[in-house]
Formats: sequence, structure tokens, C-alpha cells
Amino acid sequence: MADGNVCSWCDRCVSIARTPTLLFFGLLLLLGQPLPISQVLASELLIRHHLEVRLDPEQGLIEVRDRMRLPASKSQWSLILHTGLDPKIIDGEATLTRVSGFGHLVEYRLSLKTPGAVTLAYGGRIRHDLERIDESLGRARQWSHGTIAPDGVFLDGNSGWYPRIPESHQAFVLDVRLPEGWSAIAQGAGTTDPAKGRSHWSELQPQDDIYLIAGRFHAYHKRSDNVQAEAQVYLREPDAALAERYLDATLEYLAFYSDLIGPYPFAKFALVENFWESGYGMPSFTLLGPQVIRLPFILQTSYPHEILHNWWGNGVYVDYGSGNWSEGLTNYLADYWLMERAGRGVEGRRDMLKSFADYVRQGRDFPLTEFVQRHGADTQAIGYNKGAMVFHMLRRELGDETFIQGLRRFYADNRFRAAGYADLRLAFEHVSGRDLSAFFAAWIERAGAPSLALDTVETKSTAEGYRISGRIRQTQPEPPFPLAIPVVIDLDSGESVVETVISHARETRFDLALRSAPVRLRLDPDFEVFRALAAGELPVTLSNLFGSEQGLILIPAAAPEALQSGYRRLAESWRAGHPGWQIDEDQAVERLPTDRPVWLLGWENRHLAAFARDAADFALTPDDDQAPRLTLTSAPNGMNATLDPATDSPVLTRRLEDRPVAWMATHTPDALPALARKLPHYGKYSYLSFSGPEATNSLKGQWPAGDSSLTYRPSPPAQSSNEDQATD
Repeated sequence: MADGNVCSWCDRCVSIARTPTLLFFGLLLLLGQPLPISQVLASELLIRHHLEVRLDPEQGLIEVRDRMRLPASKSQWSLILHTGLDPKIIDGEATLTRVSGFGHLVEYRLSLKTPGAVTLAYGGRIRHDLERIDESLGRARQWSHGTIAPDGVFLDGNSGWYPRIPESHQAFVLDVRLPEGWSAIAQGAGTTDPAKGRSHWSELQPQDDIYLIAGRFHAYHKRSDNVQAEAQVYLREPDAALAERYLDATLEYLAFYSDLIGPYPFAKFALVENFWESGYGMPSFTLLGPQVIRLPFILQTSYPHEILHNWWGNGVYVDYGSGNWSEGLTNYLADYWLMERAGRGVEGRRDMLKSFADYVRQGRDFPLTEFVQRHGADTQAIGYNKGAMVFHMLRRELGDETFIQGLRRFYADNRFRAAGYADLRLAFEHVSGRDLSAFFAAWIERAGAPSLALDTVETKSTAEGYRISGRIRQTQPEPPFPLAIPVVIDLDSGESVVETVISHARETRFDLALRSAPVRLRLDPDFEVFRALAAGELPVTLSNLFGSEQGLILIPAAAPEALQSGYRRLAESWRAGHPGWQIDEDQAVERLPTDRPVWLLGWENRHLAAFARDAADFALTPDDDQAPRLTLTSAPNGMNATLDPATDSPVLTRRLEDRPVAWMATHTPDALPALARKLPHYGKYSYLSFSGPEATNSLKGQWPAGDSSLTYRPSPPAQSSNEDQATD
């Protein structure tokens, strides 16, 4: 895999979704939904823990003594622990009563007879298998309630490994004893001594949760004069070169975001290698899977995202009652911001708008105030991508300097406390001196996206030059949105003029004076506004298929048995959890259906000729030696690629009768498992090629979109009358 990000590869940033009551815990469990880590509403209630922990990974056992200091505000508390831990009070004047059980958790009532500290002792087995969560066609992730296993330890508040009091923050000192050669990692500052199996961690700032990760790690450390925090890497196998790349990147990003936003709030940032494929962001560390860590692009894409969450989500907590702003802001300042710095901002914005178009269906849209966490590609398109585009529009509204001042003000005012969109608005209003209520009401509290149309455009010459006028319509069924629409006019002089048209109504007229004759007018050509993409702005890509709820996958009946069975396994793995997709042999279909997307698999597929016939963007032909030749006629500068049928695995897309069709083929059966895993994460591409059994990406790109329906090319302007010229 050579492009994508952790967030689409596995499960982005699970550390910061919360819910206010135990009733919601039980409801999620009854519905069979995974409970997001840290599912209690962040508040000012602070519980102080001194935890002494012994772990036995081989047996899955944990033993804990927790000396808890509770606020003196009340004498009765509800707390949550994993079932079967048999907690007892061994110090302090208090009683502990079981209230109820739900799933793997048990609620207890702790009654204090006198104020002061109370110590609980408990122990038992925590070991839960990984569960598969299907997100969209071909995309799934793994998740666990928590486990203590020979491969490693993963525990959080949802595991019930420490006494969790709803609606509270935690501060802690943690001492962990493990078998020799093992180390434990938690947030905050600490040390590990694998030779003795001892680890010590502490964090005195209020935390949403307490995380406990353990394994047989090889540790690497590095400091810089530019950053107070230490960079750390924990790998399951020694790899000094890989560790050095992550250490250097960590220090670079910590310095960059500290300068942009404010001081980094923790003593370290650590990359920790997980024992399954994951992309988790915890306070002061990230837990990434073995394959994810070794993807070459991660250091420039998703890794800064996880680091930035230590400001947004783990440094300023999310008030989930008003929506999760953290993912949109982190996506904007990490994933997108770094693309913009590399000169790829237009591409990044179009990709975000296209994901909304491909994955968010009518009736499944919702406002940002209702986004809590990602459950699939559709919710990611709203919470991450729409959220990022809203922050981009706010930045355009305020200007770069004021926008950055607002970020700094928001961070300074809300460190280690829960904040919502109202707090963001307050910070930006304070630094700008502007009332932003209408902006936040339209883009945060409303669902939907504006759809634009351009009509009645005309040009004329004047005594001073030229004028171009026309009408912009908002055509979505919902009420109009407040828009600042860039209008770009290309002139015959070679210059371009950029004007901003403010639109608050169904129809907005514009009339612009120009120095020379216009040759083209374009509405929002650089995708600065969150909106539905117009006709001509949507090249067909793999996401058109992976984002569809129904479709057909055709397997070549004439393929050799090894390939045929491999294609079927690929198709079955993609279809898992998506009953709207069907699998059939190509011989069973006389003509390709016109009512749904289609995947064609195999060089031997009987429909390949129909797929390739009269394609505008590519030509696929065998040469005299039957080595296929692929000509990408619409790729930048054109591109000829002679494919090696023994090793290359091409992927192409096109539209046939206005529905997306994709074709993928290989002569290497061993490449199919890798292709099955990787292709769903290349959704933004129109054409691809992979090499070898490991399916190394060697070619990727998008078909050009062509002229948008939001583009106008005027005829030569008519001369205006003398009266018109005098009026002008």
C-alpha cells in the first residue's frame, strides 16, 4: 500500500468519545455496538488513583490495589469494574455493594462512612477476542473490549480494569509488575525496566481515561532542545532505523504544533506497536499496528494526526453533548494542513468533498453537533471531512492570522477541560471581534450541503473595459446557506481575476467590471466551499464502488482454479457485512446491469472487452506477444505502461451508462489477499497498478474531471450601445 492514512486503514483515534450515563452503556451493549473508549462525559470531577498492578499475560490475569481519593462533595459513588474481579475494600471506612451487571461490566455502589481515601483490592481474568466491525465494502477494522494475553495487553476504561466513576476525570500514579522482559506503557511520565518487569507511570493532569498497554518491547528514546517532551518508540522487534525515523518525526511535529497552537501538554509522545492492526490515539502516545507502522507514507500523513490529538481531544477534551469537533479540527490541521503546505491543498479539498458525495446518502446525513465518533465511511465523511471543510471556511472568513489566534485562545482557555463548539465560537469571536453565530448555526447545527448552479451569464464591452454578469443559484432542497463563493475570471490578457460573491439567498446576482475580455468564468474552482460537487467535478474513482450500498462482483469462470478461487475469496471478504452486494460468475450475466456498480475481476472476464471498448481515458490492448499494453490517454501528459502479466495487477475504472464499473486483474494468485486488503484504501484513485505477490503500488492517479457545470465560456462580447457606454 502506498497511499492512504491510518484513519481509513484501521480505527482512527478511539480515545475521546464519551456518553453521559450508565443507561447508555447498557443500551450500546444490548445493541451489540462497540463501546468507544472513554465513554463518560468529561467534567470537573477528579478522582485520584494510586494503582499497584500485577499482570500475568499467559493466564490473562490481573491483580490490583487502588488507593482512591474521592472529592468530599458526596458520600455515595457509582463505579464500574470488569465482571469477575471480586472487589473488596481493604482500607478506609466504606462499603461496596453490587448494583447490576451489563455485558462484561458490573456497576457497584461505594458508600463512604467518613471522608478520606479508600483502597480497593480486586483481581481476575480479562481476555476478550478481537471483533470485526464492517464499515463499507471491503473496509473493516478490529476492536476489543480489552485483553491480557501472551501476545500483549490492551486495557482501557471500557475494559473495566480500574474503578471507573461516571462523569469523572482521572489523575493517577501507576506501578506495574510483569514477567521478566515485559514493559507497560501508559500516558504521562514514567519509566520501564523490562529486565525486572517493572514499569512506573504517572499523570497528575485530569485525564479522560487510564490506558494500560504492555508487551515485550524494544524501547528507543530521543530529546531535542526545541521540545520539552521526550520522543519514545516501543517496537515488538528491534529496528533502530525505523525507530530513528519515528523519533525524528515526533520531535519535528511536536515543535511545529507547539509553535502553532501552544505548549505540548505531556511529558512524552510515544509510538507503541500494537499486536493487531490499529490506529489508536491516546494521551501522549499512539498505538499503531505492525503493518501500519511500516507503511512509508504514515510519517507524513496519519502520524501527525495522532500527535495533534494531544492538543485536540486529549489536551482539550470534547463535550460530546454538542458534537465531536476534535476530529474535524485535527483532520484539518494535520491531514489537510500538511497537504496544503506541500502545494496539494486543492487536491485535499476536492478529496474531502468527493468522500461526502460518495459515502453520505440521503437520509443518513446529520449535523456536526450529532457527530460523536466514526462508525464507517459515511460518518467519517461528515465528522472528519465536512468538519475540516467548515474550519477551512472559517479560516477564509477570518484570515490566517486571526484563525491561528483563535486556535491559540481556544487551547489556552480550555486545557484539560471539556469544551464544545460554543467554546470554539467564543474563542474565534474574541480574537476577531465578530459575531459568528450565523456561521456556526449554518455549518455546525444544520445537515446538508449547498448545491450550486450558474446561469444567465453574459458579457459586454464598456467604455472602461468589460462587464460580466450572471446568476448563482442554490438548488438544494434545504434553505439557502450563507456562502462566500470565489468567482475566478480568466482574461484574454493571461491574467485571472478572483472575486468573492456573498450568497444568502436562493438566487444571487453578480455584475463584475473587468479590464480586458473574459475567456472563462468558474465558480469555486479550487473547492474552497463545502458543497455538493457539480457535474464534471466528479471523476469516477474506486470510492464510487466502495461507497455504494449495492452492486455486483463478477468472477471469471474461465480463469485457472487458483485464480478463480482467489477472486472468490476476495469478493467474499469485500462483501462481508454488505448484503446489498452480490457475487456471480461472468457467464451468468449476458450484459452488464445498468442499475448498480459492477466489479469485473480477471483478464479472463468475458465482459472485459465491453469494459474497455471506446473508453475515453484509457486503451487496453495486447501486443503481438500477448503482453498487455495499457495506454492512459487522460493521465497527465499521457502515459504508456507495458504491463508484465506475470507480476503486474492493474485496476481501472470508468462510467458505463452512467454507473461506475471497475476492473482488476492479476496472474499472481498470491497477490489477491494483499489486493483485497489494500484496494478499499485507494478509494480516491481512478487507475492503479500493483506489482508482485505483495502488491506493491507502482502506479496511481485520477482521471481528469473535465469542465464543470459551474464553468462558463463566453462568446465574443457584443458591442454595447452608446447609451450603455455612457451609462457605464
